Amino acid sequence: MKEKILIVEDEFIVANDLKLMLLKSGYEVTGIASSVIQARKLIETKRPDWVFLDIMLKGNLTGIDLARELREQQLPFLYISANTNQSTLEAVKATDPYGFMVKPFRERDLFVMLDIAKYRFEQEKGTSTEVSNKITTEEIEGIIGENNLLKEVIEKIKIVAPTETSVLVLGESGTGKERVAHTIHNLSKHKSNPIVVVNCAALPHSLIESELFGHEKGAFTGANSLRTGKFEQANEGTIFLDEIGELPLDSQVKLLRVLQEKEIQRLGGNKTIKVNVRIVAATNRCLEKEVAEGRFRLDLYYRLNVFPIQLPSLRERKEDIEALANYFLKKYAANSRKNVTTISELALNQLMKYDWPGNIRELEHLIERNVLLAKTNEIEKFDLPTNFSNFTNPVQESSGKIKAMEEMEKEHILNALQASDGKVSGIGGAAELLEMQPQTLYSKIKKLGIKQEYN
Repeated sequence: MKEKILIVEDEFIVANDLKLMLLKSGYEVTGIASSVIQARKLIETKRPDWVFLDIMLKGNLTGIDLARELREQQLPFLYISANTNQSTLEAVKATDPYGFMVKPFRERDLFVMLDIAKYRFEQEKGTSTEVSNKITTEEIEGIIGENNLLKEVIEKIKIVAPTETSVLVLGESGTGKERVAHTIHNLSKHKSNPIVVVNCAALPHSLIESELFGHEKGAFTGANSLRTGKFEQANEGTIFLDEIGELPLDSQVKLLRVLQEKEIQRLGGNKTIKVNVRIVAATNRCLEKEVAEGRFRLDLYYRLNVFPIQLPSLRERKEDIEALANYFLKKYAANSRKNVTTISELALNQLMKYDWPGNIRELEHLIERNVLLAKTNEIEKFDLPTNFSNFTNPVQESSGKIKAMEEMEKEHILNALQASDGKVSGIGGAAELLEMQPQTLYSKIKKLGIKQEYN
């Protein structure tokens, strides 16, 4: 039986194009409504399975008004809109849509989004079917643990990896975002081609365009030869854009064009180069907040946020610490050719009590160091940073209110900067104490407004 779709769109050309795409793919279009009033009548008489919904419509009511009614009726919907006004973001989010398509869009993007929307709707109803492309847990190399939040991450990886969908990986520093990106690449049809990793936070502002898209010889002073950019290097493969929230607005515009058109133009050149690249982006920032404050484009946010994967922090999955510690122990004992085989009960208890501000990366580095320092076949105890060993319980303000996570993070960083006499990178620097990349720490210092004397 054909699925029935109602199109609520006041631009006839857009609505008609959408109708033709759906009919060609075997869907039944129950009608086109240009206003909420018309849509209500068609919903009552035709009872569609899905509603494709524009935001700005004819009349006084908007698509957001209709979306609230659809939620009450348990009728699934997704937005199709060119509206990138930042003030709409919270209103759209409050309606909890199953998807959001930014106009203009391609036919392929439409059906990828619809498939993902269906999956989300099925999960919400508790009727989700198994993924047709079977990927076993054993194939998810390097993602260790049995925590329920982690199992959800693995299920999402299995779903999205075989597709061409853009993925946005969210989570704190050190939670394994790059590992997830590599796993998605290795389970995709692009696995025989390269995955190119770009740390957006480390790109000098003046060279971002050259790094991403390349430049022609003579494009600017010092451009003595042709340079192939990261997108060309990743052609037919995957590009992982780490710390995407650090990109300046002018670079976001250029990135959006690549996502939409699948083509680039080298700096100083006039030739358009087609690229077929799978996009995986990651950030430890709240992009919704960045959009609301004007630092991140709403249209780019929705282009990237087609399939978000939220990674849990290590403190949210402490039951996995022992398995992770033993995994790293085996890895680094083999690398260093040392016969270190066990971690004592005392040392494991230390790991469980610690709050892990640096997450899995911090645990990995801790195990690596202690394997190298071990004089027997057992790690007897760990020398954990004393400044960060008492964060098992939420920090209380004098007023009794629990500090926000951002305030706690700022306090962690300030403690590390004080302990390192203001030194950020290098041996004994705050980045080393926090088990964090210096560039990531510099970004956090800037974001959290930490005073210059510690910068």
